[in-house]
Amino acid sequence: MEPNFFERVYAVARQIPYGKVTSYGAIAKALGTGRSARMVGWAMNASHNTEDIPAHRVVNRQGLLTGKHHFDGTNLMQELLENEGVKVVDHQIVDMEKHFWQPEIQ
Repeated sequence: MEPNFFERVYAVARQIPYGKVTSYGAIAKALGTGRSARMVGWAMNASHNTEDIPAHRVVNRQGLLTGKHHFDGTNLMQELLENEGVKVVDHQIVDMEKHFWQPEIQ
């Protein structure tokens, strides 16, 4: 049976290297399904109770921590990224180009 869209999103998210981030749109493009970044966001929102999915590494295209309200605690998403060496100021990744990881087309 072919994996559903959410499972395919999670498979890409699991590949994001430590200390790197990607965007909802980059995942959507890599999957090539014609699905939108918003649908990837829905998938990531549904993953917050799954420990093996590094959802904190998925941000919007400008590097904003738009999913931060889905993490327990006030700044958990930021803290997780900073623990990996990713600097965040005002809920936005500093030097997005340095930390951005482009997923391969699936």
